[in-house]
Formats: sequence, structure tokens, C-alpha cells
Amino acid sequence: MRPYEGLLTAMITPFRADGSVDEEGAVAIGRHLLANGSHGLVVAGTTGEAATMTDEEHLGLIALIASELGDEATVVGGTGSNDTRHAVHLTEKAVEAGVDAVLSVTPYYNKPNRRGIIAHFREVAKAAGDTPVILYNIPGRCVVNMPPDLLAELAQIENIEAVKQANSDELQLIDGLAVMAGNDDIYGKCLEIGGTGGICVASHVVGPEMRKMYEEPDNRAEIDASLQEIYEAMFVTASPAPVKAALEMLGQPAGALRLPLVECDEQERQTVYNALAQHGLLAEVSAR
Repeated sequence: MRPYEGLLTAMITPFRADGSVDEEGAVAIGRHLLANGSHGLVVAGTTGEAATMTDEEHLGLIALIASELGDEATVVGGTGSNDTRHAVHLTEKAVEAGVDAVLSVTPYYNKPNRRGIIAHFREVAKAAGDTPVILYNIPGRCVVNMPPDLLAELAQIENIEAVKQANSDELQLIDGLAVMAGNDDIYGKCLEIGGTGGICVASHVVGPEMRKMYEEPDNRAEIDASLQEIYEAMFVTASPAPVKAALEMLGQPAGALRLPLVECDEQERQTVYNALAQHGLLAEVSAR
């Protein structure tokens, strides 16, 4: 399986009470995800709170997961930045650590034009060498959108192999690129149109069902409909606060968040709890 196929979970980063990265917890979460539906893991992405990490923490976590779990499954390292030199550095180090692919987000905040985006990703692809680059289009966070025609142009750059598409309005197949769902609620649709999979968050808690969506096309629509409440609950407030709350309720080592992210308030936690309860997930915990 290529590293941009199947169900990849954008895994959380558990932090200890003192704010440090919980390495043992991260490996435990990774193992749990691989045992519960995920084909692979995306480490130090948005859900992993990479934006709050030092380079040492960021690259150390990628190296740890690649070393501990890379023989069992796909490991993708998040290496994007709004500074091209920084993105190149992270990409080079992640490749050295042995990742199967890198996920590189559109440069944020700077608002580069089309020529700037192309130049940026040429440098990233060069730094990746033979390791595949998965573009990450998420205009809701980056302000800049990469429309389908630009993605098709970027596909002409050697080593750029796929896109994580988080602009739901522009989900479509792209010549030269594998297309992966970047939002959980379009994962089913992405598979239906011929996409190769998804990089998802809800798979932290409903991984087996989401794996079935990939493997059982005839049951895909029914499963997808049954998961809509879970998808919504995982984004009731800024991610990954809801999924960390859900994992805590399910007895997994999620840990705290780093500022400026804060834990779910009482109402948000209730939304998460209700979704888990409605789906029968809390009953499974009680039965252990």
C-alpha cells in the first residue's frame, strides 16, 4: 500500500501535566490506532499540535514514531511551515528519520501568490528526495487556497504525489495526484469518487468503522451516515480539544493541550460525551 492510501489518522500528541511531550503515551496511542482501524499515522500535524512544538520536540516525535511503529504501518511526518527554509529543514530531517511520506501544508499567514506557492513546493519536493510529498490544502487555516488547476500544476513536480484536500467545496480528482479526504465528513465521498483514502481525526474513536468504509464499498454510505454525529462532535470546538476529551473518556492517554488551545468546556464535553454514548462507545469502556 502506498503511503497516501487507506485510512491514516492524524494522531494527537499527548502532553504530560508539566507540558512536555509524553513519548510513551504517543507510542501507546499510535499502537492503539493501528490496532483499531488505521492503516497508518500522520505525526506532528494540525491535530498533533505541531504549531506549538519546538523543532526538537516536533522532529523527535516523528523519529520516535517512525522508529517504534514504522515497520508495522505507514508513518507520515508533518513538515509544513510558512517559512520555506523551515519547511525544507523539517522535511530533510523527517526523511532522515525514515518516514514513508511527508505532509506539507500551504504556507500560511504570508499569503503567497501562485508563483510563490509553486516555488515553495519545488523546494520542499527537492528536500524530500525520493520520499513522497502529500500537499495539504486547508484554506480555513492557511487563508490561501490551492484550487484544482494549481494542484494539477503542482502534480507535475517530481515527488509530489498526493493532496490532503480539506476544502470540501473543491473535492474532485486531480490529474497526477492521489486525492485524500482532509475532512472526516467527506471521507466517504472521497472514496466514492475514486480518492485513495483520508487523513482523519474521528478515526481516533471510530477507526474500525472508518476502516470498513474503505474496505466495504457496499456498506460505505450506511456507515458514513451513522458516523455523522461523531464527526460533528470531534469539531465542536477547535481541534484537537474534542478528540482529546473523547480519548480521555475512552481511557486513552490523551493528555493536556498547549496554549493557545484550551480544554473543552462543560457544554462541549457534554456534546462529545453524548456522541460517544449514542454510538455505544462508552458502554464498551464500562464493560472492560
